[in-house]
Amino acid sequence: MTIILGIESSCDETAAGIITDKGEVLANVIASQVDVHKIYGGVVPEIASRQHLLAISPTVEEAMQKAGLVWQDLDAVAVTQGPGLVGALLVGLSYGKGLAQAIGKPIIGVHHLEGHLLVNFIEHPNLQYPFLALIVSGSHSDIVLAKAPGRYQLLGQSRDDAAGEAFDKISRAIGLGYPGGPAIQKAAQNGDPQKYTFPRAWLEADSFDFSFSGLKSAILNFIRQCEKKGEIWRVEDVAASVQMAICDVLSAKAIRAARLFGVNTIVLAGGVAANSCLRNCLRERADGLQILWPSPIYCTDNGVMIAQAALRKWEKKDFADFSLNACPGLQLYE
Repeated sequence: MTIILGIESSCDETAAGIITDKGEVLANVIASQVDVHKIYGGVVPEIASRQHLLAISPTVEEAMQKAGLVWQDLDAVAVTQGPGLVGALLVGLSYGKGLAQAIGKPIIGVHHLEGHLLVNFIEHPNLQYPFLALIVSGSHSDIVLAKAPGRYQLLGQSRDDAAGEAFDKISRAIGLGYPGGPAIQKAAQNGDPQKYTFPRAWLEADSFDFSFSGLKSAILNFIRQCEKKGEIWRVEDVAASVQMAICDVLSAKAIRAARLFGVNTIVLAGGVAANSCLRNCLRERADGLQILWPSPIYCTDNGVMIAQAALRKWEKKDFADFSLNACPGLQLYE
């Protein structure tokens, strides 16, 4: 049995996960920095790096304790190489390389987005290639054709703000704070998604790209116009209408891409994959397509996804050497 430790530190979660090649999750520990960054309305890179330095050792040690393992039980150490905040990445990489060297185990560099994509195999082990992936987070909104292990074709991406970024910015504008996705989803539960028809940027007819900056501007203009006219608006209705505008475009383009490329399964990945409105929009449009997503704990950044992505490299003996370095713009797609 192969046991891999995965370390994730690309943004504002310090995480460690331990899995086996049989699909068993032995530990999943996440140290979140949300409360630290909340007062700033978003992630402050320098603060994130310092928090990772404080949390990395306790987080990994807690994962080892929960798994009931000693260091020599590990077969490999996997770390996020990129993309992400360079200072944050370096903390995880430096710790992971030092640990691997100290215990005499291989080090495996992992692409952050591949981790998000492949963590679906933890709970959906029968998932078959090819499939379509909708990877939606604070920094990415990608439609990806997963052709085979390690072979990914980018079909569409955000041209400006990612969906998660739009949620964060709009949430601050309407007074809900950070992080925006969960705050807007909570408020939207008591709102009317049909109250306001905010713009959808469909772009060119054949494009699978996204654009959410116009929606953000529309919300700011809406608020200013209401203030000028003395009109009252409910936060809950705006939140529900904004959420529907974003999820409408994400789901419609993912479904269209799946049908065009002849795949029967769409998987969700990334932090916004936890959004219930997005899931419902996909299911309503599915018409025979299989829609899969991970549990909320695997939507956020986590170490299990890094260990899961490392399994493919382990099987190929695709190990890194100790010159492995952080790559904030690391590429994944063909």
